[in-house]
Amino acid sequence: MAKYPFLSPEWIEAARTIHERYRSARPTGGLLVRMNQVITEVPFGSGTIDARMDTSSGELEIELGHLEAPDVTVTMDYATAKEVYVDGNVQSGMQAFMSGKIKTEGDISKLMAMQTMFQPTGADEATLEAAAAIKDMTT
Repeated sequence: MAKYPFLSPEWIEAARTIHERYRSARPTGGLLVRMNQVITEVPFGSGTIDARMDTSSGELEIELGHLEAPDVTVTMDYATAKEVYVDGNVQSGMQAFMSGKIKTEGDISKLMAMQTMFQPTGADEATLEAAAAIKDMTT
């Protein structure tokens, strides 16, 4: 499997392919959340990436760009985003949040509820397989 730098255009395209492969098998658990993400200090491109996650359709949608009227907006640096989203390091994410490295605006309760969707103890098999595939293709 080819490997790509986290959030590079090639990585985003490969992540889309993985997401599509597992889309119908990954339940949202009834959690409805519309979240914008701002990733700063990206070592390529403009240095910032705007992304979104939306489960309001009943399926997990992850894409570039921002939603109008999100429930919550999360801002974090590139290294923290990689630890949280690729490595699945929830403890590192909590430490980053507590130290102010992750900033939030909006309904933080939706963000907290969303945590269990992606943790090994709360995630379904398809989500775990998709996460492993993403981790395997990331440098």
